[in-house]
Amino acid sequence: MNIPFNRPYLTGNELSYIEDVIQSSQSGEHMSGDGKYTKLVQQFFENRFGARKALLTTSGTSALELAFYLLDLKPGDEVILPSYTFSSTANTIIMAGGTPVFADISRETLNIDPEEIKKKITDKTRAICPVHYGGVSCAMDEIMEIAETHNLSVVEDAAQGVNATYMGKYLGTIGDFGCYSFHETKNYVCGEGGALLINTDDPKINERAEILREKGTNRSQFFRGEVDKYTWVDIGSSYLPSDILAAFLYAQLEHLDEIQEKRLAVWNAYYEALKPIEEEGRIRLPIIPDYAQHNAHLFYVLFESETVRNAMMDTLKKHGIHAVFHYIPLHSAPMGQRYGYREGDFPITGDFSRRLLRLPLFAGMEDDMIKYVVDKMFVPL
Repeated sequence: MNIPFNRPYLTGNELSYIEDVIQSSQSGEHMSGDGKYTKLVQQFFENRFGARKALLTTSGTSALELAFYLLDLKPGDEVILPSYTFSSTANTIIMAGGTPVFADISRETLNIDPEEIKKKITDKTRAICPVHYGGVSCAMDEIMEIAETHNLSVVEDAAQGVNATYMGKYLGTIGDFGCYSFHETKNYVCGEGGALLINTDDPKINERAEILREKGTNRSQFFRGEVDKYTWVDIGSSYLPSDILAAFLYAQLEHLDEIQEKRLAVWNAYYEALKPIEEEGRIRLPIIPDYAQHNAHLFYVLFESETVRNAMMDTLKKHGIHAVFHYIPLHSAPMGQRYGYREGDFPITGDFSRRLLRLPLFAGMEDDMIKYVVDKMFVPL
């Protein structure tokens, strides 16, 4: 049996909505972006999740870029983030003019540790960027309290956290900004895409976000009739995706809960099957805090050592099972070392990254696939 690591789930309306975009373009509707489906997706996040403003972007990376540009970072301004994350989290800080400052993670959730955040705050700190690893919420009350005490902004990297919550609040709607990804590996997909959620009450932030997203022009205001012509008014780039991608994504969001339920079923099946092995002390499974309702973005296993992890990964590969490790910690990567970090700087991050293995997980994954994966790990299902 061959089991892929990921398989995008199709709801059934993706092609018909894309066809609608193409046909509507012949009568003057937008195909390039900010058309019918872009607006539907944005309204979905504003109405269902309670975001004050949602802007669809070309990727989760571009959503982060917009967020950090909106902070108007100056050279030397620092943003605290976990080392255990994807390069986009740090790159976008640097591209916006700031300096990434890494912090260690919690042993329980693999999210940034609030106590480690406190240790990293200086008079140059401007923001905190919590990353909700695997769709499991960071300790947001503690993080927001730290931010308020030190007058810092909070940018949530919720790329993996769509439809997950913290104390009933959707991830991405708690900080000043929230950033989503709809890459094909995420829970809800359109091939490549993202969204910026703006959670502040400042109308100037909303206005500038639209301008940055539209190549530095006030084009959005023009289409709403707020100005009689649009022109170049600020810096910006092309962060607006095609309405074709938005149409695909809207078909996914219409089945938001169905997709999550299917993923949770797989996650729970893995957990129940592997729990006896954890009780023997041979592995550690994910820990979900009481405050978090996760979205089953991923399922990982922590082995006793890197050697055991690698041997298990090789064993599964021989049986046609695509299981992978996750991030190489950013502080130990070549770019991290250019910022003065070294391999052993964050012991929990380094240790866990060497021992973690992610198992295949996707909506609609069949029971026999789950059983096959677990059996090949020498655990009875």
